[in-house]
Amino acid sequence: MSNQSIAVVTGAYRGLGQETCRQLAAGGHKVILTARRASEGKNAADELSDEGLDVHFHPLDVTDEDSIQGLAGFLREGFGGLDILVNNAGIFPDPAPGSDAASVFKTDLEAVRRALETNTMGALRLCQLLIPLMRGRGRVVNVSSGMGQLSDMNGCCPGYRLSKTALNAVTRIFADELRGSGVKINSVCPGWVRTQMGGPNAPLAVREGAKGIVWAATLPEDGPSGGFFRHGEPIPW
Repeated sequence: MSNQSIAVVTGAYRGLGQETCRQLAAGGHKVILTARRASEGKNAADELSDEGLDVHFHPLDVTDEDSIQGLAGFLREGFGGLDILVNNAGIFPDPAPGSDAASVFKTDLEAVRRALETNTMGALRLCQLLIPLMRGRGRVVNVSSGMGQLSDMNGCCPGYRLSKTALNAVTRIFADELRGSGVKINSVCPGWVRTQMGGPNAPLAVREGAKGIVWAATLPEDGPSGGFFRHGEPIPW
């Protein structure tokens, strides 16, 4: 069993996930970088390890129960648990915003199902299995999006929007049931970031987007739980 803080980041073979791993490891945490694509995930972890960071790869498909159970067993047996869970894995299954095909009237319901399975159900199942391994204290970050804000909901892209709105509900439900414990769970919108998903015209560098995730993953004991944040500041649901 390790006394070092253990952090798990899902969907971390590139972009925000990999940069979150980099920043957490630079802060002294042992990081388990997970990804469905094993070769890309291992390469991403090796890249960070070559930078002198304590980052290790473990395969994880957030839509596969056996894969999730395998990660839970690995954490339990190898480290006695974990301290930080960043649910970053996600997909954007809708046609490009602005296109006629992205309209809710035209949406493929199978795309909505896939978004919910990965972006919402995957995070929910990981919370169910991994929060009990936090030994009564830990931090959970659900990487959400402003596209999931009901207070600022617009048209198009219902698969992504619905899955992120539902992910925010997952955050609220767990936060309520965890009241009185030392586990804090929050949703974070990293902003519009220049990743493969965000595109080249996004205003934020990956490093800037990851900062808000790492902030929520390393909150002090008197930090918030059950909130929605962007760059460390609360935003409306």
